[in-house]
Amino acid sequence: FSLQFYCMTVRMSIDCNGCYQRIRRALLQMQDLDSHLIDRKQQRVSVCGAFVPQDVAIKLRKKTNRRVEILEIKEIDAGDGHRL
Repeated sequence: FSLQFYCMTVRMSIDCNGCYQRIRRALLQMQDLDSHLIDRKQQRVSVCGAFVPQDVAIKLRKKTNRRVEILEIKEIDAGDGHRL
């Protein structure tokens, strides 16, 4: 059983430095994530890894106390050799 590899983009309000740090800390604590990108201007967070997208969104919401809106979930086929 191999976990599906995903790239997920969520919208979160990142208004201040504190919010940014809080989201970053929460992301760094999650072991299943390969990479993440926090885009303050667009108020978006992108994460890639082998995870269950809903679980990651729920964890993010719990850890940051913010509304997390899933914008897009892309399945990445990890079998084709190139990873993001």
